Amino acid sequence: MLQRPLHPRSLAAQAMGKIDRETKAVVPPIHVSTTYLRDEDNGYSTGFVYGRPDNETIREAESVLAMLEEAKAGALLFGSGMAAATAVFQALAPGDHVVASKVMYWALRSWLLTEATRWGLRVDFAETDDLAALQAAVKPGVTKLVWVETPSNPLWTITDIAAAAGIAHAAGARLAVDSTCASPVHTRPLTLGADIVMHAATKVLNGHSDVVAGVLCGREDDEFWNGIKTVRKMQGGILGPFEAYLLMRGLRTLHLRQERQSASAMALAQRLSAHPLVARVLYPGLPQHPGHDIAARQMENGFGYMLSVQVTGGEAAAVKAAAHVGLYKRATSLGGVESLIEHRASIEGPGTPCPADLLRLSTGIEDIDDLYDDLDQALKAGHR
Repeated sequence: MLQRPLHPRSLAAQAMGKIDRETKAVVPPIHVSTTYLRDEDNGYSTGFVYGRPDNETIREAESVLAMLEEAKAGALLFGSGMAAATAVFQALAPGDHVVASKVMYWALRSWLLTEATRWGLRVDFAETDDLAALQAAVKPGVTKLVWVETPSNPLWTITDIAAAAGIAHAAGARLAVDSTCASPVHTRPLTLGADIVMHAATKVLNGHSDVVAGVLCGREDDEFWNGIKTVRKMQGGILGPFEAYLLMRGLRTLHLRQERQSASAMALAQRLSAHPLVARVLYPGLPQHPGHDIAARQMENGFGYMLSVQVTGGEAAAVKAAAHVGLYKRATSLGGVESLIEHRASIEGPGTPCPADLLRLSTGIEDIDDLYDDLDQALKAGHR
């Protein structure tokens, strides 16, 4: 036996070394029971009572995620990324003030502008990559939560997590980080001072475009974290066991996929930067990216699998280019083994901060030359 702790990639690859007690199977079974036998004294010595708040298959996947994020409080799986994210805000009290990144996942931004205000929250948005703007938006003693997304979708701006945590904590607020587009392979926000990290596990954590899931990981098992647990329990937001099983399967190859995807994204960003039909490439791995220095400091093993390009010729050329891809798939979502392309401005609609000439690219595990050549011919078709 090794006399040192195992690397996270080894623990994830073996699902924490979990072996089924009954069969000795190296792949744990799926536990689907919704109810559990009481003891003779009416207690539950197994720790399981009912399927809505808890499940063994869920726990197994949560243990891997908590390990990857170095989450002392553990992890909580939800039925979607939106369910996970909104649970954090629903654990606040009506009247609480929150500050969120101006550039962020569009569905959550829309929820904050509508449902969250009806919930009674007061929401302000700030350019969180600008620490002065974040400092100005936070109200000491009043702000209860700062929510940042980094890299932010789809402009890939970078927020300094450690500095944002300092600003939030000095004001008496918690910091939550949407790290979906970094993944724990590249960034572990809790180790940088964040209180909660959220992932849309639908994306790269699962990696196969066949599970909708979300996860929260907590730094401290405190009153607020227990409030989030209560939201999940009472609203029935837990993930299903089969989806948790598929997510676990994806986590076993997370490091391999992320290393390949981020390397390909970097290569694409470099090659597309020299393309005559590309006006600008947005990718934090490029030295000319405004947030590159911060990204280089708080990210490791690469800069992620997501990038965007602004196409010369404007919106019409961008939309036409997206219509002429062959290997890339025109589809919403990101992080899967297949590469996706999307014209985000048309998806997000009025009020989007996304430029009309922008195409968002999710880099899969295909051959890099095939990916570049497909984009090259599509960009040329967009200008014909």
